[in-house]
Amino acid sequence: MLKSTGRILLGAVFAGGLMVPHAFAETSLNALFMAQAAYSEADVRAMTEAFTKANPDIKVNLEFVPYEGLHDKTVLAQGSGGGYDVVLFDVIWPAEYATNNVLVDITDKITDEMKSGVLPGAWTTVEYDGKRYGMPWILDTKYLFYNKEILEKAGIKNPPKTWEELSEQAKTIKDKGLLASPIAWSWAQAEAAICDYTTLVSAYGGSFLKDGKPAFQTDGGLEALQYMVDSYKSGLTNPNSKEFLEEDVRKVFENGDAAFALNWTYMYNMANDPKDSKVAGKVGVVPAPGVAGKSEVSAVNGSMGLGVTTASKHPDEAWKYIVYMTSQATQNQYAKLSLPIWASSYDDPAVTKGQEELIAAAKLGLAAMYPRPTTPKYQELSVALQQAIQEALLGQATPEDALKTAAENSGL
Repeated sequence: MLKSTGRILLGAVFAGGLMVPHAFAETSLNALFMAQAAYSEADVRAMTEAFTKANPDIKVNLEFVPYEGLHDKTVLAQGSGGGYDVVLFDVIWPAEYATNNVLVDITDKITDEMKSGVLPGAWTTVEYDGKRYGMPWILDTKYLFYNKEILEKAGIKNPPKTWEELSEQAKTIKDKGLLASPIAWSWAQAEAAICDYTTLVSAYGGSFLKDGKPAFQTDGGLEALQYMVDSYKSGLTNPNSKEFLEEDVRKVFENGDAAFALNWTYMYNMANDPKDSKVAGKVGVVPAPGVAGKSEVSAVNGSMGLGVTTASKHPDEAWKYIVYMTSQATQNQYAKLSLPIWASSYDDPAVTKGQEELIAAAKLGLAAMYPRPTTPKYQELSVALQQAIQEALLGQATPEDALKTAAENSGL
């Protein structure tokens, strides 16, 4: 029996050959999504419309907020005793959400088809302590995008395979007067910077935590920040990168003002759209580079999941909506902005056509995805690291001192 939200709709049933009015309750769900990257707002609305058409007894109210507001909106709504039935959550939040009872444990709702069909790496997006708190929805990592035309003009035949090569190629482009600062990053004091930093930590073979304690202030963690600072101080990196989020990086790259940019999957098809981009048809993409002797490629796990909140009064309907949104049919239909979580989708010409280069990069990048630290205190740790990155870039502290302070302020 559906729980009523007080709204009655009139339908009709046949009784003895006559049309007889029939009342049924309509369930109303509130869903919180992100207003940037991956699926566009229009796409989420279109998917939802298709769901409600197939399920006329369920209405879904959509709310979109920037990524930066997603976590706090979710947590504050829980505290007020309701609000959202379905929420989009980042891979870094299940530990906190599970510990604080924000999301429903749906481990027993995962079907055999889901278990065998979804890519193994995708499941890590929604897992904590052996349980699953939703379905993976956006499978994502950051790739190295490059402007083929600029590389060609600089006499560079192949994109870089190591971060050192990236610096060398950027220097060649700068020295030839093609671009003053060839690399664009998302290094604003926000989660975006942590994603770029994590990519480099993975390349250098670093660790965030050892035995629950900070370990990023030495070895690969320190080398990663040192690379960022060197790239910034050398002028190879766009000086505005310290204020850029991913959308800023996309705009700079699409304007032809960057030879290299680290960004999420969604930029590939947007940068190749001649309506909005000056570099359409010139966009190259490869996995983020590695470090000689340490890694072939590097990648951060930037995936996101959809979960049912513990405050939801309609958990069954909320789960039904999530199953639809994450289904292979829905994901394949919208694969130009976010690659599917389903393994067999990558053999489907409808998914791969026109983005073969991206799929080739994804096969390597998605397999190498490195997690940001799994801890219920992730928010404090992230803020401490964001501050450390800014201080080091601005020369207010050495990378060593900045990371040492971050370790002390991490709450761990």
